[in-house]
Amino acid sequence: MMTKSTYVLIVTAALLGNWLAGAQFRCPEPKGYFPDPNQCDLYFHCVDDQPEEKLCKDGLVFNDENPKRELCDIPANVDCGDRTALQEPQPSKDCPRANGYFRHEDPAMCDKFVNCIDGVAQLMPCPPGLVYEEKMSSCVWATDSTRLCSSPQREVLDDGFSCPIGDVIGPSGRILPHPTFPHPEDCAKFYICRNGMVPQKGQCEEGLVYNEDLFRCTEPESVQGCEDYYKTKN
Repeated sequence: MMTKSTYVLIVTAALLGNWLAGAQFRCPEPKGYFPDPNQCDLYFHCVDDQPEEKLCKDGLVFNDENPKRELCDIPANVDCGDRTALQEPQPSKDCPRANGYFRHEDPAMCDKFVNCIDGVAQLMPCPPGLVYEEKMSSCVWATDSTRLCSSPQREVLDDGFSCPIGDVIGPSGRILPHPTFPHPEDCAKFYICRNGMVPQKGQCEEGLVYNEDLFRCTEPESVQGCEDYYKTKN
């Protein structure tokens, strides 16, 4: 059990360490926010050449791009350079540090990550087809990731349709982010693949049919085999 005298010594040592750090730091300019030369989550607020030591929340580091701005950000967004030291972690359930984005503890859960805010973890999904990349603290395409992840399972609609693998090039020569595909039996129906992965059913407006060459609904006369669709339907 920690005695009162031991606690006082610990607090005194911590305060003394902070005072020494502030005493040794010299403000580059009379006013502004400036990084500690060694510790990336430690910085100083200078007013009239007098530095006040400040510390980012655990898991965040000081962004020193603009001395007029006080900003702590996730490590992926900050180039710490030689400032490699960090404060002691304050871990909690599912959070290695109190704040930040972290990979799921299950290596197989590549398409999910943990968002920690003040030690409270929230499980977050990546958009369809993406995996979480720890180095970037963001979701990326599997081909851009350093992780060895199996391809996520593709959803299948009740009629058996699932989104084909691979990019779809549109009429303009660009990759379509949400490509569409014709229905095999009904000229007025089609499928939409959200983010190229999630299938949904689509229906043309009355009087139009799906044109797979233009990836949109058009007049029946412009689609071979569907010219008489509404005549025979009625």
